[in-house]
Amino acid sequence: MSARITGRTRLAGIIGWPVEQSLSPVMHNAAYQAMDLDWAYVPLPVADETDLIRVVGAIRVLPFVGFNVTMPYKQVMLELCDEAAMLATMAGAVNTVHCVDGRLIGYNTDGRGLVDSLAAEVGYEPQGTTVVIVGAGGAAGSALVSLVLGKAERVVLLNRTRENAETLAGRIRPHARETVIDVATLGEDSAEEVREADLVINATPLGMGPTDQSPVPAEWLGAGQIVADMIYRAQPTPLVRAARSAGAKAVDGLGMLVAQGAIAMEIWGDEECGRAPRDVMRQAAEDAISARADAERGEDS
Repeated sequence: MSARITGRTRLAGIIGWPVEQSLSPVMHNAAYQAMDLDWAYVPLPVADETDLIRVVGAIRVLPFVGFNVTMPYKQVMLELCDEAAMLATMAGAVNTVHCVDGRLIGYNTDGRGLVDSLAAEVGYEPQGTTVVIVGAGGAAGSALVSLVLGKAERVVLLNRTRENAETLAGRIRPHARETVIDVATLGEDSAEEVREADLVINATPLGMGPTDQSPVPAEWLGAGQIVADMIYRAQPTPLVRAARSAGAKAVDGLGMLVAQGAIAMEIWGDEECGRAPRDVMRQAAEDAISARADAERGEDS
């Protein structure tokens, strides 16, 4: 955070419920300090959609450069923006809002953050690949749009409720160009789809809870695959553990969090900000995760 809050300090933040575990405040404030920006990033816990409307209305008249949006409001935020970038409209969700003279402009930086992080961490490029996305919500939409733009050959949406996946696929297919988008119901019959994929993505919340199981069994995964969990936490998620046990390359959502946050900063700051310091943001996030893990071990001892 800024060394000293002044009358000129600009605000940013994250709206969601809950948000107390979010790494975004520590990550963003470390970047602002490194860049000598008179900005401060704060958590904004909002319990329901009625309060969301009130908070968004207040933000319009406060000195916000922008804000991020997390669960469960990414989809409804699209309706509250005055304008939305094409990627956000296609994905059906907004995770980044730029405040410009009282107007709210919505973006979706999750998908690009995912693809950028996979390129940096495991050298993955979408072109010509087959991908399975587990889920059909806003996170799945953002991933699907970026994979289409990256010219993936085929993307399969696996979801327990087929209708939701069909809705998402139907919205993106008119823009899919060379990418084939298929839909399947998540269950035993979808094992072969997972086994044949170059990349498997978990775009559901499954794995956040301490007793959650992996969204796909380890026996469906194998060496030569890349597995990406959009969730991050102190310990490896069930999917990451399953993938590594099967010999696949696996990453959690921390790299994506850093990349999408950096892109959001660059949207808010325009020329004032320049390129956000991704290394500083990553280190701050890792330090916070480590501190939380130490605290939890202390409570258990």
